[in-house]
Amino acid sequence: MSANTIELNAASFQAAINSPTPVLVDFWAPWCGPCKAIAPILDELGAELKGRVTIAKVNVDDNDQLAAQYNVRAIPTMLLFKGGTLVDTLVGMIQKPALKERLLAKI
Repeated sequence: MSANTIELNAASFQAAINSPTPVLVDFWAPWCGPCKAIAPILDELGAELKGRVTIAKVNVDDNDQLAAQYNVRAIPTMLLFKGGTLVDTLVGMIQKPALKERLLAKI
């Protein structure tokens, strides 16, 4: 975890997504290759978009109930929340320019 991302669990999830700042939640696992590949991209976006969007991570191995609640069936899956409302879902490895463009369009 970098300084530009926060780790969420079942106890902290609801408060985090209800933030006035949009929150992009990355559902991931340590054994997932594409999750490892997208992690540095998310760290960079966290720094570049600081104050405009919060980047958060949920380990699906440790928080399977959250993954089930949001129908996460493949990882990485990223969910974008604004004011507690799910506004976008992104599944799979996404290159930085496309991910940044999609985030900027939604926040």
